[in-house]
Amino acid sequence: MGLLGGIKKLFGGQDKPERYILDGLTDWHSHVLPGVDDGSPDMEVSLRILDSFGRRGVRDLWLTPHIMEDFPNTTEHLRNRFKELCEAYTGPVQLHLASENMLDGVFAERLKNKDFLPIGRKGDMLLVETSYYTPPTGLDEMLFSIRSAGLTPLLAHPERYRYMDFERYRELSRQGVKMQLNLMSLMGHYGPEAKAKAKWLAKEGMYFCTGSDIHHPAHIPILDMVSPRMATNLQDIASNS
Repeated sequence: MGLLGGIKKLFGGQDKPERYILDGLTDWHSHVLPGVDDGSPDMEVSLRILDSFGRRGVRDLWLTPHIMEDFPNTTEHLRNRFKELCEAYTGPVQLHLASENMLDGVFAERLKNKDFLPIGRKGDMLLVETSYYTPPTGLDEMLFSIRSAGLTPLLAHPERYRYMDFERYRELSRQGVKMQLNLMSLMGHYGPEAKAKAKWLAKEGMYFCTGSDIHHPAHIPILDMVSPRMATNLQDIASNS
């Protein structure tokens, strides 16, 4: 059927999944690390989310807390919190630590100081994001600086950037930027424009990996509404782990 076929099936909808969309998948984007950003506020909530993910068959989960002006996390602080979470969690989900890095006014300094956490088994990618509404000054230059540092930019939820058009996505892809799909975009959770862009980017084969971008337990029922057929058709993307 292919990924696009799965997406077409998805929008037919069904109330109760025969199988969880997360079963067997690697989640590349989450805010489950407790008390560090706008995601899980404490250990109790984090463990509840991880328990739910474990029962849904999540194989690997990348914890990707924000590093940005609003959340000036240091890598040392995030590593300490990650250690605490790993000591408290005893379930089947394999946990990995990275960071979601805002391309903002202090990013260049963080990159220079290597105050970030790369993502991927080889540690050769950097999960990045921008404002949803306007591009940062010098976006192409910042992406070039990431590549010059020996890392591949992995753009979080590109379908949510309202200022990007289809040609801009093609240009970024030509530059070697990889892209990460937010599963809830396919459900229209972020609005019809993000949903339409997600469908187009999937059709064009531009997504490298998927993520829940989960911030709190209320997101889990939204993920459960995704058609189970998508679980199979997302395997090619999700296998990039």
